[in-house]
Amino acid sequence: MDSTTPSTRVAVIVVAAGAGTRLGRDEPKAFVELRGQTILERALRNVFDAADPAQVVVVVPAGKVTQARGIVQRVAGVASDYAVVVAGGKNRQLSVAAGLTVLADGVEIVLVHDAARALTPSSQFDRVVRAVAPGLGIIPVLPVSDTVKRVSADDLVLETVDRRDLVHVQTPQGFRRDELVAAYDSATVEYTDDAALYAATGRAVAVIEGEATAFKITTPWDLRRAENLLGASASTRTGIGIDVHGYDDTTPLWLGGVYWPDEAGLEGHSDGDAMIHAICDALLSAAGLGDLGARFGTNDPRFAGAESAAFLRETLSLVNGAGYSVVNVAVQVIANRPKIAPRRSEIEGRLTELVGAPVSVGATTSDGLGFTGEGRGLAAVATALIGR
Repeated sequence: MDSTTPSTRVAVIVVAAGAGTRLGRDEPKAFVELRGQTILERALRNVFDAADPAQVVVVVPAGKVTQARGIVQRVAGVASDYAVVVAGGKNRQLSVAAGLTVLADGVEIVLVHDAARALTPSSQFDRVVRAVAPGLGIIPVLPVSDTVKRVSADDLVLETVDRRDLVHVQTPQGFRRDELVAAYDSATVEYTDDAALYAATGRAVAVIEGEATAFKITTPWDLRRAENLLGASASTRTGIGIDVHGYDDTTPLWLGGVYWPDEAGLEGHSDGDAMIHAICDALLSAAGLGDLGARFGTNDPRFAGAESAAFLRETLSLVNGAGYSVVNVAVQVIANRPKIAPRRSEIEGRLTELVGAPVSVGATTSDGLGFTGEGRGLAAVATALIGR
């Protein structure tokens, strides 16, 4: 590595050296166009959008190094200072090994990612980084939904396999750098993925939830599926989100991303910011990505007392990773207190800053009716408009 390369603790090795013969194209798969951009370019956009600054190592066929460097510069701009392009080997394992040799000195965690999983949202990279621990590799997975049969060489069904113990494995796969390098140094056979190579050294591998959009583009059908996801749906979508919290006199109040001194706080696993929670739900709803509870469950100790702005950042990463940007958001508070009007402009400014798009704020009461009218808590309702 050049000594001027910025120091980071995370590196992402993007493997793009495969020929992709099953795709039926004349050029390597990572350089096939997907809705006006190469598969590699789309993959790199999500890598560079991840929250953790990372050194990015792109491994490509020897004849594509110059073209790949141009793609990196176009995608990353100034952040391309964190990137290096190297020629890969004759198989995936040798290509990853080539990437490992150019890691910057300060790198502690290495993620290995297939460029063919071009629609993997950047939030998946962030989740893998957070989960990596000494002696523990991390892989994102999805459950197997189809019935699985074991068959004989002459195509007879031998048995039905219990799918409850089976998963589809995705990338990026994450490891401690020293452990992954040691695993590669000791490898004597070829493995199908980095987790298998790592596990062969006796270390453990754990799973986290993957993403449906992180499928691998291998066949023409996969390419059409990716094209449809990027272009066939409506150019704009709307979503709605609602969040309700009871008051809690023992906690500080955070609402709309700002602190409210001398006001009772809100109950919640995190800081209880109902406005931001409602916005997150509205954005996830608009993009068809589930809801806040599924993404940031209350049974996850990582989110205990967490700042809700962190949820919003990860939500935006998911929305962007699905190919959308936010057009605008509107959120309304239903409560007797606190009084929103005196701080409306401040809240709108803070939320607009967090969302990166205009946010309008309103407030009302329920005329003494129900949970909010009785002064026992607060509700927030948000709508979001997003576009391709």
